[in-house]
Amino acid sequence: MQLIIIIIWVRYYIKYQERPTMKIITLLTLLIVLPFCGFAAYAQQNEEVLHIYSSRHYDTDEALYDNFTAQTGIKIQRVDGKDDALIARLKQEGKASPADLFIAVDSGRLWRAQEAGLFEPIQSDILKTRIRDTLKDPKGHWFGFSKRARVIVYNTETVMPDEIKTYEDLTDAKWKGRVCIRSASNIYNLSLMASFIALHGQESAKEWAVGVLNNLARKPQGGDTDQIRAVVEGVCDVALVNSYYFFRLKRSDAQEDKDIIAKTDIIYPNQKTDGVHVNISGAGVLANADNKEAAVKFLEYLTTDQAQSYFASGNNEYPVLDNIDVPDALSPYMEFKSQDLNVSEFGVHQTQAQMIFDEINFP
Repeated sequence: MQLIIIIIWVRYYIKYQERPTMKIITLLTLLIVLPFCGFAAYAQQNEEVLHIYSSRHYDTDEALYDNFTAQTGIKIQRVDGKDDALIARLKQEGKASPADLFIAVDSGRLWRAQEAGLFEPIQSDILKTRIRDTLKDPKGHWFGFSKRARVIVYNTETVMPDEIKTYEDLTDAKWKGRVCIRSASNIYNLSLMASFIALHGQESAKEWAVGVLNNLARKPQGGDTDQIRAVVEGVCDVALVNSYYFFRLKRSDAQEDKDIIAKTDIIYPNQKTDGVHVNISGAGVLANADNKEAAVKFLEYLTTDQAQSYFASGNNEYPVLDNIDVPDALSPYMEFKSQDLNVSEFGVHQTQAQMIFDEINFP
């Protein structure tokens, strides 16, 4: 910018070399404008920026980023992508990576990043006190800031709610040809299987997977919303989905979604035994971060009541804090028993879960 102004000034100076008054005005203009240009350039270069790599692809999260900037003055530069692709990119970039923070939508993926040595453990009194121990890495590499439950959605016209109460019920012969689920390679199902391994061991988990495989209504395909649609379309009668997919449809104004909700409801499995499987969205400060202080500030900001409310109202997730206002559609579904596990267990047993699925040829 300064170079452009100098070039323009030289041209005008030459143009008005026979007119002393104009030469003086041009010179004074240069002396006044240049310092401001230098200040603007300096401010731009010294503007604090937090670089985030995120696999959360929800438009409603924009409010979180905008509000953080409004409160702190720290601008956010974000790279969005799929978890595994972002992890691979971070490994490839190494110390040259601009990223300060990595956000993922499953503790199993956060564990993958941790195992790759991408995170630096941090100490924060705010994160320590506001996030319960089961929802963060025990050594402080990453922290959960929203929750989702792996629930059973059922067709209210073909299934009575008391017919199915546990994950284990999905293996009963009465459900043969009536169960829908995503593929075994999906991280949600890997984490679910990992939780069964942590609770009951590999053999019990394998028996469950075989039972579900025998009862599938079709080869696994599509995402969680597709499983819900399949329940309504009569492809199957029950399906495993993450809770926020159901709540998203429940809060939708689209008639198609209203028609789906009118014929479905959800069950929180294992309320009298182990509890429902609960996973997280979470984030960690990267070991090669240039702006670790801002990254910690952002994590702490995500535990504020305002940010926690965004997760519920914006993406229909459960807050990790208690006593947070949630939309009316979620309110009746807030009380349930969860598995008594630290979510890091889903990463620890992830490889075993995949091996079991592969062994039984679960699609």
